[in-house]
Amino acid sequence: MTTQALAIIQARMSSSRLPGKVLAPILNLPAIVFMVSRVRQAKRLARIVVATSVDRSDDSLADELASRGIDCFRGDLNDVLDRYYRAAQSAGAQTVVRLTGDCPLMDPDLVDHALALLESSGADYVSNVAEPSFPDGLDVEAFRFEALERAWREASARSDREHVTTFIRNQNNSFACTHWRGGADYSALRWTVDHQDDLDHVRAMLSALGAQSATEFDRFDLYRLCELHPEFGVSRHLRNEGYQASLQADAASRTDS
Repeated sequence: MTTQALAIIQARMSSSRLPGKVLAPILNLPAIVFMVSRVRQAKRLARIVVATSVDRSDDSLADELASRGIDCFRGDLNDVLDRYYRAAQSAGAQTVVRLTGDCPLMDPDLVDHALALLESSGADYVSNVAEPSFPDGLDVEAFRFEALERAWREASARSDREHVTTFIRNQNNSFACTHWRGGADYSALRWTVDHQDDLDHVRAMLSALGAQSATEFDRFDLYRLCELHPEFGVSRHLRNEGYQASLQADAASRTDS
C-alpha cells in the first residue's frame, strides 16, 4: 500500500449526455457502486472517495453512497479541480489517483501500476492517457498532492478547472511527468459510459462474458471477448469529447473578451 494513497472518483448526476448515468444499474448495482467494487481490489490504495457536488441534483447520489458505506466528498459542481483539491486535503492524502465515474470497468491492476510508477519514478504525475493504448474507460492518473495543490492555485482556464489534470500535463517544464503504454494498442475500444449506447455496450459485453459480479473478471477477459466478437470494438463516439468541448468554450470566452 502506498502511503496515504487516495483514489478520488469524480461523479455527478447532471451529465449533459446521459443524466443519472452513475446510478444506472450494471449487474444489479448502481454503476458507481459497481466501479467502486472493482477499484477496491487495488492493493496500493489506502482509501477511495467519490467526489460529487453540493448541488441538489447530486443528493440522490450522495444518499446512495452513504447507504452503501462509500465515502463521499461534496464540493463545487463546475470547478472540479477545486473539488479534487479539497477532497484530497480533507483526507490528508499524499498521493492521489484520479478516476472518473463513467469508467465502470476500471481495472484495479492499472491503479496499482500507476501508484508503483509514481513511487519508483519520483515523478509528480504519471498516467496512461497522454499516448492512449488502453481502451477509453481505463484511463488512470496518479500524482502527488503538491502537484495538485499547485494546479489548484495557478490554473485559471475553464478547461483546466473542469478537467483537473490538464494544467499539470500541459506544463511540461514545470512538472515531472511520466507516461506508460500497454503491451498492445487497444485505444480504439470504448468502455466508458457517456451515452446510452455506451451503457448498452458495457452491459452487452458483461452479458456475453457471463459475468455475475463486478469483481470476477479483469481487462484481459474483456480483451479476449472483443477479439472473439469484433462488434464490441465498434463505437460512434470520439475519445475525450468533454475535454474538446471545454477547449471550445475556452476559445469562445477569449473571443468574447
